[in-house]
Amino acid sequence: MKVSVQAEDFDLSTEVIEISVNSRVGAVASFVGVVRDVPMTLEHYPGMTESAIVAIVEEARSRWQIIDLAVIHRYGELQPGDQIVMVAISSSHRA
Repeated sequence: MKVSVQAEDFDLSTEVIEISVNSRVGAVASFVGVVRDVPMTLEHYPGMTESAIVAIVEEARSRWQIIDLAVIHRYGELQPGDQIVMVAISSSHRA
């Protein structure tokens, strides 16, 4: 499980590969949010932001059979087209 709040951009392909190494993985679903028309500045409270994301992740893990996941949320100065958030989840095949 990876939860990261960071200023740096991320590579979706790399993150998907990292959560797909388990031989039980049969599917990966992902979402990437991007900045729309105007630049934006995102701030966060270190520790509090990560805790809130982990709480959401733990609820998801209690509801669904998740093998692994990665959540990355960026902060700082972002321009139109920049990636803001990524969620990627791996799971096994369903019966």
